[in-house]
Amino acid sequence: MSSPEITELAEAMIQVQQTLSPALKDAENTFTHSRYATLHSVMNACRDALLEHGIWLTQYPITIEASQLSLVTKIVHAETGQWQASLLTMPLPKNDPQGYGSAMTYARRYGLSALVGIVTESDDDGESTKLNSNSIKHPEGPVYAPQRFAEQQNRAPKGGSLGDGNLPRLDGVQYRKGTANDGKQCVLATGDTHSKKEFLRKAGFRWDGSRKVWWRYADAA
Repeated sequence: MSSPEITELAEAMIQVQQTLSPALKDAENTFTHSRYATLHSVMNACRDALLEHGIWLTQYPITIEASQLSLVTKIVHAETGQWQASLLTMPLPKNDPQGYGSAMTYARRYGLSALVGIVTESDDDGESTKLNSNSIKHPEGPVYAPQRFAEQQNRAPKGGSLGDGNLPRLDGVQYRKGTANDGKQCVLATGDTHSKKEFLRKAGFRWDGSRKVWWRYADAA
């Protein structure tokens, strides 16, 4: 969505993007033991650049469906009034104020990053992109069903094989089974994987930026 003309806005945004810094990963997801950029970090990455080049930013919710959050992220060129906006719609995790607030923070963070062009601090582990509430897709792998992962919490001892005899024994890394939507068994590596990622790569694991987990097919050599 945009105004009929956006030439001056586009020129200003080019200057903004030339000065943008990546958003720092300033918080940790205690479930996945991985770091991510909060809304505060994303705002800090672009606020000064937008203001310096006369760009007004606003984000506001609209009602489309009662069970969903719909958020508009809009940038306006103050001098000309030219504007561009995006709409992000996502299901509410819980239909209560806490669920709404959580969804709002999530939507603001990703809506702003997508519209302005913000990336997180450079990291070989990639970044998180939530496609929908039920499944995610690795760019080089199958579509996973998170609920299936949740049902299979069999964890091996440190360095255990889960029936796959050539898993690397790495201090602080645990393995568990998962099943992909294509029906194939997967092995997930969790725990202190960041410092062991080179060993995991050599063992055939790949990083899934959507779930922030290292994985490989269970029958991988």
